[in-house]
Amino acid sequence: MSDSRVRTKLCGITSVRDAELCVALGADSLGLNFVPGTKRCIDTALARAIVAAVGSRTLIVGVVANMAAADLVQLKADAGLHCLQLHGDESPAFLTPFLPHAYKAIAVRSEADVVRARLFGGKYILLDAPPNAAGLAGGTGETWGYALAAPLARERRVSLAGGLHAGNVAAAIAAVRPWCVDVASGIEEPGAMRGEKSEARIQAFLHAVSLASAALES
Repeated sequence: MSDSRVRTKLCGITSVRDAELCVALGADSLGLNFVPGTKRCIDTALARAIVAAVGSRTLIVGVVANMAAADLVQLKADAGLHCLQLHGDESPAFLTPFLPHAYKAIAVRSEADVVRARLFGGKYILLDAPPNAAGLAGGTGETWGYALAAPLARERRVSLAGGLHAGNVAAAIAAVRPWCVDVASGIEEPGAMRGEKSEARIQAFLHAVSLASAALES
């Protein structure tokens, strides 16, 4: 496997069926959402079922925000998660005890946010769109200036998120050269109420990533 291959994280998985589908189609990792009040939020029991079904075949990431450290430890153990994505207002000091099996997600509005991302330890980091008009961060389907992430992608293993789909992911990869691309709404069924995933959209997204990744290597 070439180290320049762009990995994929398919996020907001809300059923064992979708988890099985994503893994069968070639996802490198899956994201399970534990942020209350978001449409893709699941409980620990469903997370355990998903991990039991596919956890031996792919990396399972728990997406969390502003949870107490003790609660994060408990959630990771109870659900059987492999890694944590901290998507709230967590500080660099808060992240450190969870390394290397955790990373920070940073909402990028400007170059200043990329500078701030460097304060967080670990090899991995995720750069995402800023909160939308409703104040929601992550999973909003809104794009941003992906090229802002390019300098950090030369230093760290950057996961690129925010409004990606089959139609724009190749351009984003060419501009940033990320370690991984992260998608949720871009692979969902039209009008999905609970984050239900579309087989056709997953296939199109993974195919676009594969072609763009190959172009980087050529």
